[in-house]
Amino acid sequence: MKDIKIAYIGGGSKMWARVFMYDLALTAGLCGEIALYDIDKPAAIRNQRIGERINEDKRTVSKWKYTVCDKLAEALSGADFVVCSILPGTFDEMAADVHLPEKYGIYQSVGDTVGPGGVLRAMRTVPIYEGFAREIERVCPKAWVINFTNPMTICTKTLYDVFPSVKAFGCCHEVFHAQELLACVAAEELGIPRPDRHEITIDASGVNHFTWITEARYKDADLLACLPSFTEKYFEKGYCEQIGYEKYDHLGDNPFLYGNKVKLDLFRRYGALAAAGDRHLAEFMNADWYLKDPACVEKWGYHLTSVDYRRADQQKKIEESEQMARGEKPVNVVHSDEEATYLMQAVLGGGKIVSNVNMPNRGQMPDMPLGAVVETNCVFDADSVKPVSANRLPPAVTNLVYRNVMNIETCYHGIKERDTDEIFASFVNQPLCSRLTVDEARSLFSEMIKATAPYLKDYYDLK
Repeated sequence: MKDIKIAYIGGGSKMWARVFMYDLALTAGLCGEIALYDIDKPAAIRNQRIGERINEDKRTVSKWKYTVCDKLAEALSGADFVVCSILPGTFDEMAADVHLPEKYGIYQSVGDTVGPGGVLRAMRTVPIYEGFAREIERVCPKAWVINFTNPMTICTKTLYDVFPSVKAFGCCHEVFHAQELLACVAAEELGIPRPDRHEITIDASGVNHFTWITEARYKDADLLACLPSFTEKYFEKGYCEQIGYEKYDHLGDNPFLYGNKVKLDLFRRYGALAAAGDRHLAEFMNADWYLKDPACVEKWGYHLTSVDYRRADQQKKIEESEQMARGEKPVNVVHSDEEATYLMQAVLGGGKIVSNVNMPNRGQMPDMPLGAVVETNCVFDADSVKPVSANRLPPAVTNLVYRNVMNIETCYHGIKERDTDEIFASFVNQPLCSRLTVDEARSLFSEMIKATAPYLKDYYDLK
């Protein structure tokens, strides 16, 4: 049994912390301390109590000591792993990110990675991550750092830029959903029971939330070769792949379900399968393609997620957490579909594993700039994470990915230098801003900065 310490930055998380604690509780061979640090200390205390209840559950195989820390350095001291999962700002700032652009005819289905919302969220997040990176370098430089925060790419970029020898990677589950869709393709086209997604081997590469699959196999079957037939059958209505739902459940009102029509349309255009969910993919394309207006979104079989919905959903999660912390509601100790605990076991020497994560480009994507953060398969082994060289993307897809990679690089450099003109150069070149004039883009950029100024004024000259 390995005794380790995990520092959880954002340990008051309303959902992710609980999922992570469940997974750890079911991870045999690991135990130790989880140090919860959050600027919302009462939320971290609530998760501490939930953790203690998880320890008491009969399904738990690995018990952990949960501590709440007042200072970041206290949480980091002696840490073997640092998990970062924060919300940069409040839902008021998110509302400005997502809904202010609607005044200019720009709709966003998520608003946390690219597009106008992604840029403003990055402006808030990067300075915070600069502080995290400096403290990690000072207090626990040998720890492995796992990032879950969006914008995933720019957060991971910040960690490596500030602390070049950091051992960090960014985890995202979007590619797992593409594997689930491919498992459905295998079942539908090969006439077999739906395989487990882990049985689907893929070659995936790109930038987070805009990763592309160029090879996919189930045993000896080429699943990309099966996609044209599958697309012919299901393109009109779409196909929801998520476990626990029926294939047409995306036609209901759940804002997080989608029918993969954007994904299948892109496959027909380019011959590679875009791996993220449709809600993310649409934001990387020109505005009029999939996000022209709410009617266009409905046509493509997914949903816009309002921040009011997110507020209400978070309140439900808080109430549920409070009930769990008080013992009024049972904890649900089941393993999620996340892979973080498996990756942790691998780097601790528990066996080799391959998974897709976000790391700086060291040549694994030769058509992208070296040092830019990309998402590819990586091999996890004892104290080692090594990117795997990916297949080259089709030329047209390379162009799409390259534009977005360079937008992120430009945005990061502008934020690093606190240069709002350079940040604006990235903002105006976002595909979702493609219908704006330069003056309209400047006006929107100024309005969004003003709306979120309390979280920006300490880092930027807003005059």
